Amino acid sequence: MNFFITGTDTGVGKTHLTRLMIDSLRALGCNAVGFKPVSCGDRADGRILAEVSGNLPLDDVNPLHFASPVAPYVAALLENKSIDPATLVESYRNFSEGRGTVLVEGAGGWEVPITENYLISDLAKDLGLPVILVAANRLGALNHILLTLAAIKAKGLTCAGIILNQLEDEMDTPMITNKGILTSLTNTPVLDHIIHNQDFLSPEIMDVLMA
Repeated sequence: MNFFITGTDTGVGKTHLTRLMIDSLRALGCNAVGFKPVSCGDRADGRILAEVSGNLPLDDVNPLHFASPVAPYVAALLENKSIDPATLVESYRNFSEGRGTVLVEGAGGWEVPITENYLISDLAKDLGLPVILVAANRLGALNHILLTLAAIKAKGLTCAGIILNQLEDEMDTPMITNKGILTSLTNTPVLDHIIHNQDFLSPEIMDVLMA
């Protein structure tokens, strides 16, 4: 099964978690690869996914790239280029053909604009994939996660699980309690609480990926 990896914001660890998921699946003999439809700024995320996917060509893994470190819609305006959403969907379909598990990593958060009238959430809907939501585990995470879960549901998509990513070494009260509170507030499983720089995944994540 393929998945769409999104975040509550930019910089919450989507690429790190996507890399871990691909690496873990491939270690079990699965033909897992990453796909980054659009990126902005440096191309490090695409390179990481291309490398962990078996050193695939970067342009296959990340077919659309802008140099400006802003939302794709803004980057296209700044660079006097246009984006055709249908081309992004077609790129995914061509890339995923004949492959095993494909993890599609979005850009920034769920509602980041790709064009004036087309968002990351619209791309996820067009791909029709279950969503895995990555959130930085910190004060404010509950609000961001609940809003994003509601937006995912509004698109008619299923969130397969939430991953809390611990970006700091020291933990305060929100960081300690967020997982339990989310479990009580939502029907969406919290698949893991990733500790800072952790390089392994929980059995719950692997069960979802391999279902």
